[in-house]
Amino acid sequence: MRFSFNVSKLWMFIKYWLPSVAWMVLIFSASADSHSSQRSYGIVVPVLHWLFPHMPQAQIEALHHYTRKTAHLTEYAILALLLRRTLFQVMTNLTNPWSVKLVFAVILLVFLYAASDEFHQSFIPGRTALFSDVLIDTAGGTAGLLLGWLFYRVRKKC
Repeated sequence: MRFSFNVSKLWMFIKYWLPSVAWMVLIFSASADSHSSQRSYGIVVPVLHWLFPHMPQAQIEALHHYTRKTAHLTEYAILALLLRRTLFQVMTNLTNPWSVKLVFAVILLVFLYAASDEFHQSFIPGRTALFSDVLIDTAGGTAGLLLGWLFYRVRKKC
């Protein structure tokens, strides 16, 4: 009996916690890259030059900047959806998978993780910690939850 209990706890961790934790580790490791802007520049800018050969360099660089901010939005939208799934399993008293309590808990966690990630970046040479990035990340998490909720509503009606 004790062995099956431990196996089920391990399975619950792997199924519900591991995806969220793994995504957080991925975000953390990406923020530790002191050359991330140059790396994305080396990928995004040549593609933009190929797509828009006559676009001025200033606009290319602005698009590169917006591409990086969109990546922030996307990575935190995914984090929010993973955390919602995790917390819904942990908060056993919830019957609504999109309860206000759950959504606010996820947004708070996304905000705190984004703030800790920016704090972490303040120690990385070549990186800067920006509160505006915390807000962008939190907006991404909120947008991810909104899209997840809309998808849930549409599927529920079908």
